[in-house]
Amino acid sequence: MTIISPHAAPQSAFPGERLQGGGCAEDFAGAAVPVLDPLAEVRAEGDPDTDVYLTGTVFLDIIFTGLDTAPVRGTESWARGMGSSPGGIANMATALARLGLRTSLAAAFGDDMYGEYCWEALSRGEGIDLGLSRTVPGWHSPVTVSMAYEGERTMVSHGHEAPPPEEPAPECPPPARAAVALLVPGRQEEWIASAARRGSRVFADVGWDETGRWDPADLADLEHCEAFLPNAEEAMRYTRTDCPRAAARALAEKVPVAVVTMGEKGAYAVDSGTGESAEVPAIAVEALDPTGAGDVFVAGFVTGTLAGWPLADRLAFAGLTAALSVQEFGGSLSAPGWVEIAAWWKHARSFDDQPPAALRRYAFLDGILPTAARPWPLRRAVPTLGFRQP
Repeated sequence: MTIISPHAAPQSAFPGERLQGGGCAEDFAGAAVPVLDPLAEVRAEGDPDTDVYLTGTVFLDIIFTGLDTAPVRGTESWARGMGSSPGGIANMATALARLGLRTSLAAAFGDDMYGEYCWEALSRGEGIDLGLSRTVPGWHSPVTVSMAYEGERTMVSHGHEAPPPEEPAPECPPPARAAVALLVPGRQEEWIASAARRGSRVFADVGWDETGRWDPADLADLEHCEAFLPNAEEAMRYTRTDCPRAAARALAEKVPVAVVTMGEKGAYAVDSGTGESAEVPAIAVEALDPTGAGDVFVAGFVTGTLAGWPLADRLAFAGLTAALSVQEFGGSLSAPGWVEIAAWWKHARSFDDQPPAALRRYAFLDGILPTAARPWPLRRAVPTLGFRQP
């Protein structure tokens, strides 16, 4: 038997923020005003209640940081840091919600302690609408162990595909301004075409092709997408090129906007509709855990696109949010909100630790960030299963 989770609602009183203590919590349609609504100037009567729709697998992530080297067979390694958080598609959903977008997630949750923790962290802690999600009795939550060292991470995962619902599923996808899709090599997803027909702007990412084919035909769903955001290695393999910029230009023949992330070298984007291109260098930060940085990048780019920002500003903002995220534990709980972004911008202008070009590149933030900041840091979901917020 499949049931809708009894843990649904209350939602965070402040979409885009972490729940701060007690108080009334409502769904995002009737919630209080967030720190900043990036879409305030483009909202109109009759717009869909949902800004961004996502679907996928939620993992319970257990993250070890502070490892000097990779674990060695036959030895015991001690990590200097450890945390737990919702992972998988939850990384993207949390990043979008913390930026003030009304986010709807359709996913299966186990009825074990891991599933309850993930549901509560996403619904109560982040204000994500889980009305299209479900709890599956007897199904254990997928788990990923992530080990961060030498600026990278290694992951080990375990889980089984959730059984299909026995009852008719709710209308899916719902009307939404946008949808984020993870393309799976060799498989087309009907919901992507359906979302596009309903007027959603679809942003696509792609996973690593374990088959090694890297067949461009596997990207057939790009015909329904507005933007595609692979990393450099993925982009070059699919386009048979040896340069990330050449790969972006080749992908722009398949999708209106192609964005290629280049790690510490930044990101490059091409808009085939306008002929515009943009390149933004990465921000140098001390990385604690890179888990989920790509998801945070996509969330930042989606936010800027829906708000109507110029291509270069969208690219810079996405890179900034990703850079801020790697300084914290985990994929979802590390995603920055507007208060963290404002704090970084204030610091960047006050201290001489960023090159002048970076300050000029992010000057657009002056016209976006809230003038009255809330207390900082805001409370995050507790990154340990055994503790609860008072």
